[in-house]
Amino acid sequence: MAKDYTELAQDIVAHVGGKDNILKLVHCVTRLRFTLKDESKADDDYLKQRDGIVTVVKAGGQYQVVIGNHVPDVYDTVLKVAGIQGDGGIDVNEGDVPQGNIFDQFIALVSGLFQPMLGALSAAGMIKGLVAILAAVGVKETSGLYVILNAAGDGFFQFLPVILALTAAKRFKMEQFTALALSFALVYPNIAASFANGNVDFLGLPVIFPSSSYLQTVLPIILTVWVGSKIEKFFKKIIPDVVKVFVVPFFVILITVPLAYLAIGPVMNWASNLIGVIFTNIYGFSPIVFGILLGALWQVLVMFGLHWGLVPIAILDFSTKGWSTLLVASTAICFAQAGALLNIFLRTKEDKVKQLTIPAFISALFGVTEPAIYGITLPMRTPFIMTCVAGAIQGAFLGFFNTTAYTMGGMGLFAIPSYFTPKHVPAGANTDVNNVWYFLIAILMSFVLGFVLTQLTKIPYLYGGPDVKPVGGDKAAEPVAELKELKQEIIASPMIGQVVKLENVPDEVFASGAMGKGIAIDPADGTVVAPAAGEITLVFPTGHAIGMRTENGAEILIHVGMDTVSLAGKGFNTFVQVGDKVDAGQKLLEFDLATIREANLPVISPVIVTNSTEFEDVLTTQDARVNIGDYLLTTLA
Repeated sequence: MAKDYTELAQDIVAHVGGKDNILKLVHCVTRLRFTLKDESKADDDYLKQRDGIVTVVKAGGQYQVVIGNHVPDVYDTVLKVAGIQGDGGIDVNEGDVPQGNIFDQFIALVSGLFQPMLGALSAAGMIKGLVAILAAVGVKETSGLYVILNAAGDGFFQFLPVILALTAAKRFKMEQFTALALSFALVYPNIAASFANGNVDFLGLPVIFPSSSYLQTVLPIILTVWVGSKIEKFFKKIIPDVVKVFVVPFFVILITVPLAYLAIGPVMNWASNLIGVIFTNIYGFSPIVFGILLGALWQVLVMFGLHWGLVPIAILDFSTKGWSTLLVASTAICFAQAGALLNIFLRTKEDKVKQLTIPAFISALFGVTEPAIYGITLPMRTPFIMTCVAGAIQGAFLGFFNTTAYTMGGMGLFAIPSYFTPKHVPAGANTDVNNVWYFLIAILMSFVLGFVLTQLTKIPYLYGGPDVKPVGGDKAAEPVAELKELKQEIIASPMIGQVVKLENVPDEVFASGAMGKGIAIDPADGTVVAPAAGEITLVFPTGHAIGMRTENGAEILIHVGMDTVSLAGKGFNTFVQVGDKVDAGQKLLEFDLATIREANLPVISPVIVTNSTEFEDVLTTQDARVNIGDYLLTTLA
């Protein structure tokens, strides 16, 4: 007989601030994932101590209540108790959005809208890569194999506004089929031809249709559905219930579609043309500056659909001159995404992120970066920024050598043939026979920079935290559900550096485990922060060691270097005292690496759970390197 989780669900709803504080609720394998209007209303301490709850984790703008793998049953009960709607963990939205700056809200919105489609988006991207391979090996574009597979891969991207209409409707609390009707109006096949035949007006008002159409666009449909949701909400209040089911959609479609064509099209065209004018003038001033700016901003321009201000100019170059340098700086940026994805794959603790990274990586190699951007790097923020930096650097390199494309070729790896210098170089074109080598170097540069720059950043959790493994690793006999009877606490890394197994620490006391279980770090800089929230219990007079007790009772000792007590405080500066309450990530001390090394002392620094015997086990990270805040230890009690 199924267990009754009503009491647990009631407690959870009450202690996350009540049902009115819940913006969204989804669940994964082991966690309830809340988006709350105000996280300060949640009672962390109560929930962490409550039987039936493993712990609480705050990550990625979500309030995570870790339950175990019976979470679907608890999720269903929470929905009933709170009186909210859900669909197997799909959005339960209010019209509001969490507070934060505009940039964070925009990223959260776009990432959230793409989240449900990431599997299909990645698969379609891989099929596009397969089609590119077919073209490269000589399969004709008119063959049935090419045509059908191209439709299978490219169709999803062409009609992306339709898919986004569904997810945006959920986000903005709009009737889904009404939102679909709005999207179909934007991508209606015959309308582009109608506009191509001449000027079109709507009741005397000029309608400006984007030269690129609304196919494959992201922001126009999001804005359209948002406007439609507001109009729908208004008419739902004034239309009688007896006719509401068809009259409300009638007015929503009737009003929203013309508004979209009258407002969005002109704005997109104006902005795209402005971008084209600005960038072409910058190129005339300095190809290097142009390469830096285009390489840095290309991905952002694509997100807003503003890159179309440059594409027609490049096409005109190819048709009139037989060559172009205009879009060269944008061609290799996909490899920066690939490099960043490889780094994320190697460092993330979340299995779902690893699963998404593989197809996104493959797609990026063929120039299809939507799965990478919208599914992984943009939600993580800093990796996306690092790919923009990588794009700027490779753009400067290509601009410096005046690298030239001689054909409007493929994307990703299949763009390479476009850069071979032809036997008969068109008039005015770059005659450097090393042209293709410059492009190949840019590809390598983008990939390496994407990887290395991402290595310098913290890899945040997208789904709440590291995936919990049974004690003993993947081969343990007991499933994750059995482990959930244990209470656990995640201890983050207090330093940046290489991870060293405790047994390899050059000190017998630490290496033997006599001080407790743990791990060590070979630090890359001199900052130490609190690995968890708790109370400071020890500040050694020389400043080289600090002890603290976490809120769940783990007693942590951070010992900077070996035999550093002999420095008598030289090179150490503490920021806390015994009895201080500290938050995770709060600075505890600073030390000078050079001072320790000049004294010929090892800088390897153990992080020990000194009361390890009070726990069932202490698990350690498998990463070779950690940044501040990365997963380091787990205590199981």
